[in-house]
Amino acid sequence: MIHFSRTALLAASMALALVACQSDDKATPKADAADSSTAQSQPLKIKGLATEKEQVSYMIGLDLAKALEQVKDEVDVDTLAKAIKTELDGGESLMTDEQAAQVAEAFGQKLQAKRAAEAAAIGDANKAEGEAFLAGNAKKPGVVVTASGLQYQVLEEGTGPKPTVDDVVNVHYKGTLLDGETFDSSYDRGEPTDLPLQQVVPGWQEGIVLMPVGSKYRFWIPSELGYGEIGTPGGAIGPNAALVFEVELLDIVNDNAGE
Repeated sequence: MIHFSRTALLAASMALALVACQSDDKATPKADAADSSTAQSQPLKIKGLATEKEQVSYMIGLDLAKALEQVKDEVDVDTLAKAIKTELDGGESLMTDEQAAQVAEAFGQKLQAKRAAEAAAIGDANKAEGEAFLAGNAKKPGVVVTASGLQYQVLEEGTGPKPTVDDVVNVHYKGTLLDGETFDSSYDRGEPTDLPLQQVVPGWQEGIVLMPVGSKYRFWIPSELGYGEIGTPGGAIGPNAALVFEVELLDIVNDNAGE
């Protein structure tokens, strides 16, 4: 279902403001007519929207349109306006509450199916792109391919100890998609990050334990060793996306090797 949260919050805020004004009117003496007239807000000067009522109506319409942006192709604006006018005028609705609930459920299922199909198509394209890229990248000088399919290149070899999968490591890193778009970077945040290796994606976990402290490696991570068929919330990393990381291993925060 589509929820118009911003519009609902706006309506609630307007109602609360009205109640507050009414409370103030009861609690404080009335100002004289001149003061009252001066205190009243004047509508902005907007071409085509002369009155406050027109401006408020247009503002709510804009907010509603933004909420409907993702499903605009599914909406008949004239029918939408008819429903709003009928409801606000207290007229007889063409749809019962039960029918509205049924339509909402069916529409929600339709949208879910559509988005699943779109995600599957994107995932298939990402998978093909990743496999083609990694096949070519594996042939480049200095690139090592592990049994799992992880690819890495030593940019700078350190001399410190290597972490285990049970360690927390302190790293600087930059993560990009195959097209070079950065989706995460400790460099951009201006400070390194502590990461428990038990909580990172398999490609990271496998790659970091290869690195002595003081090293800088580049990793190419196949989708199955990254975020897989789902990707990340918000879509920064799409389904079946291969990833590229440059990682500096600065320290092992808790070295469990001697325990």
